[in-house]
Amino acid sequence: MRDSPDQLRSIQAHARGWARVLKLPFRQQRWRGQTGEFAGTGTGSSLDFQDHRAYMPGDDPRQINWQAYARTGSYTMKLYREEVRPLVDIILDASESMFAYPIKEQRSLELLTYIVEASLQTGATVRAFAMRGASHIMLEVDALVSGRWTQELAKLPATSAGDAPALSRLPLRAGAMRVLISDLLFPAEPEPTLAPLSARNGRGLVFAPFTQQESAPSWEGNYEFIDAETQQPHEHRVESDVLQRYLHAYSRHFDLWKNAAAKHGIALARVSAEADFLTALRTEGIITNAVEAA
Repeated sequence: MRDSPDQLRSIQAHARGWARVLKLPFRQQRWRGQTGEFAGTGTGSSLDFQDHRAYMPGDDPRQINWQAYARTGSYTMKLYREEVRPLVDIILDASESMFAYPIKEQRSLELLTYIVEASLQTGATVRAFAMRGASHIMLEVDALVSGRWTQELAKLPATSAGDAPALSRLPLRAGAMRVLISDLLFPAEPEPTLAPLSARNGRGLVFAPFTQQESAPSWEGNYEFIDAETQQPHEHRVESDVLQRYLHAYSRHFDLWKNAAAKHGIALARVSAEADFLTALRTEGIITNAVEAA
């Protein structure tokens, strides 16, 4: 699918509609940035009245409250809410496990395209990165919108199995909404990955695509498994007790991530690859405040 321009264009067309139904949670915080439509941290020139203050030399006389001057003989200024454009930094975990199954590959691409479209529809200033372990490349917004970005992934070197994306190496902007798309299937502790998402007044969101083949497999008997990152095969016999240990470890893994995300004030939503996109995104996205209804 990454090599199919027609399928990428189809995802892009659907993403425009999804972004009109479910929004990223821009209105849940104050922003700093260029002129836009979201509440800023200061005063500005929107139509939303905020407060009064005494006139000072150099102030714009157009903002003087002349009705108050007629009553009191004192110059006062009308202050209006500043409106700004949010900053959005998007990080795609491009490790091979994100594309291990066709439906998971599609969901990963859908999440990236949706987040780009949902950001652009609000007028946000977007930067995007793809990462494998400690390596990253910047993805141009024009390439993301046109579907030409997937060829850039070839520039990322292969990683060892289980390498977590090193977000601390990225030039993430202060005060930005930082969105990580990752299945989180690496053995590293959550802290080094999550901490950069909330540092320097950042607002962190994590969208984790998954399949039932990972979360609820029905393995029984002899299998040849293939490592998603290294493509190396290895044989295992899966008995009932082995499967139960796997399911317990899988569940505990994501409990640790959710607890760590809550500690940092980061919204983490797991997104099923089997359900249709909006249903899958709503399931945890709404309750974790990773997305909100339009």
